[in-house]
Amino acid sequence: MPKQSAHFLFADKTEIEDLGNGLKRQMLGYNEELMAVKVWFDKGAEGYVHKHRHSQVTYVEEGEFHFNIGGTIRVLKPGDSCLIPPNVEHGAVCPTGGILIDTFSPAREDFVSE
Repeated sequence: MPKQSAHFLFADKTEIEDLGNGLKRQMLGYNEELMAVKVWFDKGAEGYVHKHRHSQVTYVEEGEFHFNIGGTIRVLKPGDSCLIPPNVEHGAVCPTGGILIDTFSPAREDFVSE
């Protein structure tokens, strides 16, 4: 993984990666210790249940999300956020379409290629 992103990233010049299944991702900045990512969900799109070693905080910018964290499901709306501890299974379904801002510590190495 490159050690860090550029200091300034501009939305109209930063790649938006199509992840398939109604999900897109754009890097907002990272170094080895911290990463922020913007994620678009089409209506009905699902972030599959998974787990990873990273701490994660997610902020709902737009839309409604049904978050499953460790088997507990809650509905989050714009302005809401959640904390996902390391190695806890989690996922989300977005019935409306929406946007999340995900932050990870340390950075997700699997999101960045050399």
